[in-house]
Amino acid sequence: MKNTNQKETQTSSRIGNSLGKSILLVAGVCVVLYFSFFALLGWITGHGQEVKVPNIVGKSLKDAERQLKTVGFDVQIDSSYDPSSKALMVLGQQPDVGEVVKPGRTIFLTVNKAEPPKTPMPNLSGLSLRSAMMILSSSKLKLGDTTYRPDIAKGAVLEQLFNGQPIRPGQMIPQGSIISLVLGDGLGNTVFDVPDIVGLSYAEAVAMLSANNLHFTAVAGDEISDTASAIVYRQVPTAFNEIGNPNKLREGDELGFYFKQNPSDTDIDPGPRAKGQPDSATVTE
Repeated sequence: MKNTNQKETQTSSRIGNSLGKSILLVAGVCVVLYFSFFALLGWITGHGQEVKVPNIVGKSLKDAERQLKTVGFDVQIDSSYDPSSKALMVLGQQPDVGEVVKPGRTIFLTVNKAEPPKTPMPNLSGLSLRSAMMILSSSKLKLGDTTYRPDIAKGAVLEQLFNGQPIRPGQMIPQGSIISLVLGDGLGNTVFDVPDIVGLSYAEAVAMLSANNLHFTAVAGDEISDTASAIVYRQVPTAFNEIGNPNKLREGDELGFYFKQNPSDTDIDPGPRAKGQPDSATVTE
């Protein structure tokens, strides 16, 4: 019985020693792993290898990608449009210039589009030049030439032109397009006789009215085959009033006229004549 107890005691002692050694071994391994982890943490996270983000705004996309990838950055691209910048030029970057980051970080680039998107032409009619400029800028359109003509709406936009031709509001045009404006310059102070354009060709009448800085409204009286050679047969106001005195206009005023391709003698309305000049209806052979 005594021998049995001794054997059990020896067995328990060996088990206890083995368990203690195992615990010590596990503890030792944990200690080694703990210190190894912190020793390697700097290498794992790249501590001490940070670099500054270079300035690549204003560079071409090709040059920017090459520079960033040489340093070890990844690149992600978005696009926008700036009419004042070249196509595929870098407009912005994130992170900003000079920020300290680790190699492998993604740099986000905003690049100018190669083809300008289209935008609807705004309605600038009647606006002041300052307001028109603000709206053009918000639509990413450029202001071109500004010219003036006599008009009661001084300083207001009278016409908007694209490539020298009037452009209607809502028409789609590329962003960055140049828009020229015609502005009112107020009515001139010079008063002059109404020009007599009855009997002139359309082209001659328009040239005379334009030379006097007059606006005009032209109405065709029949089918027109050649506008320039069509004949003016009536005008409003007439050159003379009912008592034979010249009617007067100022620069910027408007005159209306009617024209036909081949008006007959009865179509032509000479209107009142000057004092002392007989009316055509009373002339006898």
